[in-house]
Amino acid sequence: MKNIFILMLTLLSLSINAQDSAKSYSFSLQQAIDHALEYNYSAINSGRDIEAAKEKKWETTAMGLPQINAGVDYTNNFVLQKSVIPAEFAGGNPGDYIEVAFGTKHTMIARSTLSQLIFDGSYIVALQASKTYLAYYENAKKRSDIEIKEMVINSYGNVLLAQENIAILEKNIASLQKTLNDTKAIYKNGLIEEESVEQLQITLSSLESTLNYNKRLLDITYKMLKINLGIAINDQITLTDKLDVLTIQNMDMSFSNTEFDVNNNINFRIASNFEEQRTLEYKLEKSKALPSLAANLNFGYTAFKDEFQFFTQHQNWFNYSNLGLSLNVPIFSSLARSSRTQQAKIALDQAKTVLSETEQKLKLQYATAKSEYEYSIADYETAKSNLNLAERIEKKQQIKFTEGLSTSFDFNDAQRQLYSAQQKYLQTMVNIINKKASLEKITTK
Repeated sequence: MKNIFILMLTLLSLSINAQDSAKSYSFSLQQAIDHALEYNYSAINSGRDIEAAKEKKWETTAMGLPQINAGVDYTNNFVLQKSVIPAEFAGGNPGDYIEVAFGTKHTMIARSTLSQLIFDGSYIVALQASKTYLAYYENAKKRSDIEIKEMVINSYGNVLLAQENIAILEKNIASLQKTLNDTKAIYKNGLIEEESVEQLQITLSSLESTLNYNKRLLDITYKMLKINLGIAINDQITLTDKLDVLTIQNMDMSFSNTEFDVNNNINFRIASNFEEQRTLEYKLEKSKALPSLAANLNFGYTAFKDEFQFFTQHQNWFNYSNLGLSLNVPIFSSLARSSRTQQAKIALDQAKTVLSETEQKLKLQYATAKSEYEYSIADYETAKSNLNLAERIEKKQQIKFTEGLSTSFDFNDAQRQLYSAQQKYLQTMVNIINKKASLEKITTK
C-alpha cells in the first residue's frame, strides 16, 4: 500500500512538472505565419544552409589567397647509410676502398612555406560557382518560407474548420434532442408511430458519432499546426482569428487579375540557378586546358646531432631558403579532357531544357490556381445561398413533422440536406483561404 502511495505521488509530481513546462501561445493567422518563419524546423535548417554556403564561399576564395604552413621534421638514423670512398683518401692503398657513414644519428628540420596561386582558370570559375552556390541556398530558403507559409495557412484553416464543425454539430444535436423529446411525448399520447421516434434516434446517434470524430480530428489538426509552427505538441495554443473573417479578407478578385511574371517565381529562379551551375561546370572543364602558375617561398633551419640534444645552448642550426615557381601546361590527355567538356556541354543543354519545361509548367500552374481561386469564391456564394434555403426547408419540415403533416422520412431528408449544406458552406470558406494561399505561392516574388 505504501509503494502504491509513493507511485501515485511520483506520477502526480511528473504531471505537475509537465504542466509547468508547457507553454501557452495565442496567434492570429499572420502571427502564426511570422512565428513559423522563425521557428519552423525546416526554416531553421534552411537558414543554416545559407550560413554553411557562406562558409563554403569563403573556403573557395581562400584557395587563391596566400597559404602559410610550418612544421618540424625529426629523423632518427639508427642505421646510417654507408658509402665507399677510395682508400688513398685516408692514406690507404690505391685501388682499395673503405666504408664511411655520412651524417649524424639525429636530424631535425624546422621549416615554413609560403605559397601563392598566381593563375589558374579553374580557380576563377570556382569563385563564380561559389556565388551561384550561395544564391541557390538563398533561393531555397525563400522557397522553404513560401511553403511554410502555405502549410501554416492550411493547418490554421483546418483547425478553424474543425472548431466550426463541432459548434454546428453541437447546435444540431441540441436542436434534434429537443425535437426527439417532443416526439417521444407525442408518441406516448398515441399520435404518431414509433418509427418516427426511432428515425430521430438514428439521426441523433449519427450526429453524436460525427461529433466525436470531429473532436478527435480537432486534436490532430492542433498538433499538426503546432509542428508547422515549430512548437511542442504539448504546448497550449489559442487561435484568435475566425473562419468567416478570414474568408472575407481573402475574397479579392482583383488579386487574381495581377499579371504573372514567371521570372519572379522562386522555382523558376532555382531552375535558373541550376542552369547557371551547369554553365560554370562547362566553363570549368574548358578552363582545364589552360596553364596554371603558382609560387612558393621556403625557409627553414636544419640541425644535426649524434645525441638528442637539439635544445641546448650551443646547438648549431643551419638555415636555408628558396623561391620556386611551378608552371603546369596541359598538352595532351588522349581526348579525356575533351570528353569531360562534352559531357558538361550535354548537362548544360539538359539544364536549359529543364528551365524551359519549368517555365511552361509554372504558367499552367498559375492558370490552374487562378481558376480554382475564382471558382472557390463563386462556390462559396452558391453554398451560402443553398445553406439559407436548406435552413428554411428544414424548419418548415420540422413544423410539418411536429404537427403530423409530414413523415419522419421527409423530415430526415430535410435534416440531411441541411447538414450537408452546412458542411459544404464551411468547406468553401476554407477553400477560399487555401486557394488564395496556393495562388500567392506561385506569384510571390
